[in-house]
Amino acid sequence: MSYVPHTANDVQEMLARIGAGSVQELFEAVPQSVRFPALDLPGPLSELETMQELTALAERNVDLAHTPSFLGAGAYHHWAPSVLNHILLRSEFYTAYTPYQPEISQGTLQAIFEYQSMICDLTGMDVSNASHYDGATALAEAVIMALSATRNRNRVVMAASVHPEYRATVRTYTQGMDLAIVGDGVGDDGSPDLPLSELAALVDDRTACLIVQSPDFFGRIGDLRGLADTVHAHKALLIVVVDPISLGLLQPPGALGADIVLGEGQPLGNTLSFGGPWVGFFATRQELVRRMAGRLVGETVDVDGQRGFVLTLSTREQHIRREKATSNICTNQGLNALAAAVYLASLGKSGLRQVAEICYHRAHYAASAINALPGYSVNATTPFFKEFVVHCPRPAAEINAALWREQGIIGGYDLGQAYLGRERDLLLCVTELNDRGQIDRLVAALQEVAS
Repeated sequence: MSYVPHTANDVQEMLARIGAGSVQELFEAVPQSVRFPALDLPGPLSELETMQELTALAERNVDLAHTPSFLGAGAYHHWAPSVLNHILLRSEFYTAYTPYQPEISQGTLQAIFEYQSMICDLTGMDVSNASHYDGATALAEAVIMALSATRNRNRVVMAASVHPEYRATVRTYTQGMDLAIVGDGVGDDGSPDLPLSELAALVDDRTACLIVQSPDFFGRIGDLRGLADTVHAHKALLIVVVDPISLGLLQPPGALGADIVLGEGQPLGNTLSFGGPWVGFFATRQELVRRMAGRLVGETVDVDGQRGFVLTLSTREQHIRREKATSNICTNQGLNALAAAVYLASLGKSGLRQVAEICYHRAHYAASAINALPGYSVNATTPFFKEFVVHCPRPAAEINAALWREQGIIGGYDLGQAYLGRERDLLLCVTELNDRGQIDRLVAALQEVAS
């Protein structure tokens, strides 16, 4: 891209074309009093001084390259192969936006197509879109899609064990729609966490969908067998939120009858980045494809029989006619989706399984060691993946503060922030980047800060 400024002749030619005598004349509609407001700015700095100041500010942040962390709760510290940045930082990908013109966007379109294909393999579903903003908006879009597919239904059943921020986003999206959201007990003392069987019993003929998460927000692996049959008996949809890394080890929801599978794609090669941008993956069954929001890339052939890629099936209303759209989300989070595709292609099936197994075994090692500490307890009878809940002898907020102050360790998520009555419950996360030395250090620190 050229950044050469306009020449004097260029400026005069443009002014002549629009009938203006000078550049100043273009601003005559702006009141004189606000054209040049006084700005209280510090003095100018050289490039060297500016970089020194910005570096000093950046170094005040805590980063996970130098700090052990056991905080998950929807944002996970995983290793990413170095090949990711070698591809992501290529200019043809790094600067690309929505590929409306297929004749000049074949590389971007193919990358998105490969991403969609791998998401389908991972989730066991028929079709995937080219991604949403994040996992929370993907869930909200899934609810909108379920309401569209089931028609004239005004009830959603949602588990309390679904990520609290995802549940909040669903409520934000659907406010004003006269929709009843039940099952998660938000606002009730204790916020009841119903077993899946009791949750499924809430589904009736007014229900558009049942939403569950596995592994859930507490890290527990749910038994989803038979759940789809119960939901489908009422002609409702089953929506499952998943951690994509867990699918390297666990049976995909598509094999268990799920209608929509979604989640946060951040663990797939996208760094934490102090909160984003991330990527929400979304996959569904073939018969629901025309109701799916976002981008969808398909493979075809041109007039010469050569393979090509195009945006397909989704209507233009999704992008340019807001009042007629079934959804107003129109991002493809292309660079983040590309990172996920490169990550999955680099690891392959066996590599992803290995990452999942390491997370599983290290988390169980940590849980067992913590459960043996006086004053701490972990429910070892409940299957879990890489996160688990620790009941602490003191409020979790105090435990976390002591871990950071005394040991420089980032602890877990204080469940009291989202669930009433759980102020002493700490959600810890262990990934492949938490080696045995870090875990042993955490265990020793927990013992030290117990009283």
